[in-house]
Amino acid sequence: MKTINTLLAATALAGIGAAAQAEKWDMPMAYAATNFHSEVGAAFASCVTEGTGGDLEIVTHPSGSLFGGAEIKRAVMTGQANIGERLLSAHQNENALYGVDSIPFLVSSFDDHEALWEIASPYVASALEEDNLHYLYSVPWPPQGLYTNMAIEDIEDLKGVKFRSYSTATARMAELTGMLPVQVEAAELSQALATGVAESFISSGATGYDRGVWEHLSHFYEVDAWLPRNAVFVNLDAWNDLPDESKAVMEDCATTAAADGLAKSKDYTSFTLEELKKNGMTVERASEHLMGQLQELGATMTDDWLEAAGEDGQAIVNAYKGE
Repeated sequence: MKTINTLLAATALAGIGAAAQAEKWDMPMAYAATNFHSEVGAAFASCVTEGTGGDLEIVTHPSGSLFGGAEIKRAVMTGQANIGERLLSAHQNENALYGVDSIPFLVSSFDDHEALWEIASPYVASALEEDNLHYLYSVPWPPQGLYTNMAIEDIEDLKGVKFRSYSTATARMAELTGMLPVQVEAAELSQALATGVAESFISSGATGYDRGVWEHLSHFYEVDAWLPRNAVFVNLDAWNDLPDESKAVMEDCATTAAADGLAKSKDYTSFTLEELKKNGMTVERASEHLMGQLQELGATMTDDWLEAAGEDGQAIVNAYKGE
């Protein structure tokens, strides 16, 4: 009997030890739970939780419910959260390389963008590591278009319009067009449009659909300005403390998430534009005249970015162009 009791006690202690080793990581995300980025993130979290047998449980918190979009990167850097998702180009002011996905009109299709990202991602991962972050995966948004509350024929029509800014690139575009930049996170966009704080913005059809912007705006112009990416990263100290088995599971789940996210982004592009139309918005390609004007601005912004990004930025662009 004594031997049986000893075995039972040892088994109980082992169970307690296993439970003590289990970790729970909160994963702040800026976009609505129904947004495809959030859905991919939730699937990734489940993949890690299941793949580690519950030793590492990841719980997602969409819609900026845990940390606002602008707070997520710093929260993960400082260990307030161990993992998070963030639109990297929103931090271009910290490091120009974070804006490599938002160089206007350098790429305008998913295939071209993926080719650029294959070249740029090691540079971006290195920049994140300097910020105490380990890069896991990223997913592109659909091509960015121009939302307005009126028809636009010429760039002069945009002067004085209150323009939602979410990154260095969008703020610079507002400056060059004579629009008035207003910093607005995605979770605050509907309210900003409803109250007149913002009257126009550049984003994908996905953002417009998610936020029901047809209640406030009338036009969406397809200009395919750039394809920004949402990146998922881990606090570097927390990453280094993980056992190799958990790291391997996370990397495998990240690979799956990146592939699934890309496929969802492609599918979501046509779906969301059709939904904007169904809800009464005018959805059309920008005129050749307007596109020409915007591309001229893009050339200026590209020069700005290359100057800020230095040798690494030039190396990325040269490699992409085959120079």
